[in-house]
Amino acid sequence: MTFAPVIAVVGPSGVGKDSVMNALVARAPGVQRQRRVITRPEGEDGEDFDRVSVDIFQRMERDGAFALSWHAHGLYYGVPKTITRQRQVAEAVLVNLSRTVLLEAQEVFGDLIVISLTAKPEVLSERLSLRGRESKAEQTRRLDRAQTSLPNGLNRVLEIDNSGAMEDTVAEILSQLQPESA
Repeated sequence: MTFAPVIAVVGPSGVGKDSVMNALVARAPGVQRQRRVITRPEGEDGEDFDRVSVDIFQRMERDGAFALSWHAHGLYYGVPKTITRQRQVAEAVLVNLSRTVLLEAQEVFGDLIVISLTAKPEVLSERLSLRGRESKAEQTRRLDRAQTSLPNGLNRVLEIDNSGAMEDTVAEILSQLQPESA
């Protein structure tokens, strides 16, 4: 049985990971998005995710419900094992991952492509401010972490600047994913 690649979309807060993923799914037939399970509190929205309590998350983790899980920014994140079924029917599966779990994701999924999104500092700052999810102090901490490097040992990384128009970002990603058709 063949499995479609997992495309991990990573980058600093405010870089537009969710917007890029939505645009890729809309533009590229056969590309699907995997929802994550997150312990984000009520009232904090953002991406399309499944909200659970810490207790439920930890129970799910113990029961083996996740292909991959991690802790970051005071929250727990999990990629459900249903990603395996998606990989059997899709051409590729997008998932928003933390840069800290990329090597583990490569080990778990095998065929992993990393899209590392960047943006100019002023763009990140404006986007974080507009989404209004973090305090000013948290925005500053997130901006300070924006330059975090990817781990060594990743097989395939596409570095994409998302400071400009979404259609330009998506076109660049698609051309790098399918260079023969560009």
